[in-house]
Amino acid sequence: MNLKDIHNVYFIGIGGIGMSALARYFKFIDKNVAGYDKTKTPLIEELMELEIDIHFDDKTSLISEKYKNSENTLIVYTPAVPKSHSELQYYINAGFQVKKRSEVLGIITKDTFCFAVAGTHGKTTTSSILAHLLKETQTPLIAFLGGISEDFNSNFLLEGTEYSVVEADEYDRSFLQLSPDVACITSMDADHLDIYGSDEEIKKSFREFAQKIKPNGKLLVRNGLPIQGITYGLDDASDYCITNIVIEHGTYIFDLKTPEETLKNVRFSKPGKHNLLNGLAAFAMAAQAISQPRRLAEALASFKGVQRRFSYQIKEGDFVFIDDYAHHPTEIDAVHQAVSEMHPNKKVTVVFQPHLYSRTQDFIEGFAASLSKFDTVLLLDIYPAREEPIAGVTSTWLLEKIDNSNKKLIEKSDLLSAIISSKPDVLVTMGAGDIGLEVSKLKKELAYAS
Repeated sequence: MNLKDIHNVYFIGIGGIGMSALARYFKFIDKNVAGYDKTKTPLIEELMELEIDIHFDDKTSLISEKYKNSENTLIVYTPAVPKSHSELQYYINAGFQVKKRSEVLGIITKDTFCFAVAGTHGKTTTSSILAHLLKETQTPLIAFLGGISEDFNSNFLLEGTEYSVVEADEYDRSFLQLSPDVACITSMDADHLDIYGSDEEIKKSFREFAQKIKPNGKLLVRNGLPIQGITYGLDDASDYCITNIVIEHGTYIFDLKTPEETLKNVRFSKPGKHNLLNGLAAFAMAAQAISQPRRLAEALASFKGVQRRFSYQIKEGDFVFIDDYAHHPTEIDAVHQAVSEMHPNKKVTVVFQPHLYSRTQDFIEGFAASLSKFDTVLLLDIYPAREEPIAGVTSTWLLEKIDNSNKKLIEKSDLLSAIISSKPDVLVTMGAGDIGLEVSKLKKELAYAS
């Protein structure tokens, strides 16, 4: 497919974080862009401000006629959309070019020097840091991010087309559509077992992804993963390694050892050892193509962060409110480690919204163990996303397994009062569902209350 022959691009599921970045791209290069999604969100409102036509009912009659010309129209859909979706079926049956988001990313980036970040955790933060480092070194790049970068205030960056930064999403094996020059694997934990079926199958898929790297390309891997590559790690014998870590006023200061030299007194301000690893991975990836190690290290200090990735909403002397996208036991553990390190001996209340029935079922014991570490647990109902309920898989089931006497199942309408009643020093909201839409309201109310 030649994108030069495409005049119109129609998105089914346009409001997804990855889909919306692609929509911005096609709008930026002067294509006609429109789409469908089931719910209006702040992200969709931003797209509509760009004069992208979006409707919210699954009706082909609502699609503009210009997007019904199969010769010059590309249809992009997300795997989260059910196959029974009438608009998707219309385009498939009418012989349109219908492609998954990952296929389109592969087409856009195949003629660029492509950096691809893979892993069950850390993709969005690592790719956002990488895009920031490349921008700070004036590298001509295009970036498609899985979150809203606080440095760009967007999930999309276009500073040129010579280099590209993408998240290599393992869901539905999407990352096998990419052909990166430099790739990174941050983690290979079991997840998406509704797709893969077993831990071994997901690891097999990551090994297949590693084979997609272009000839003479480079693979970076977190030290300890069962795959060969250039390693990175903390206080170990990795090729890229962070050592001598100290914390001053919430900022990490450390030495960064590369295969060629050791950079002293590097600074990075995102809390948590997992974020230190994300920053190191981004640095190591950039260093494979950009011969400015000291400038890259300096740029680490100015990285602001990603919305919903250990994002401080309130940071006062007597009260802290942090929001995070964590939706897997490993991610919850990483948040707890970061909170404990940056705010020791503080009473921490966590509000958690489980994401997907299948994930809750697959990792029920892990979720219970991870959540039990917090002082108070406020649990919301499971966010179903694309799934139908599974008998017996409920937040009540999870609550029963949490080993903590200060735990409660609550409705969103009772969230504020439950938080205030728990009297936390630190509040953490977590989850990949619509809990993110509650954050701004909580921030406003809690800032007023404090």
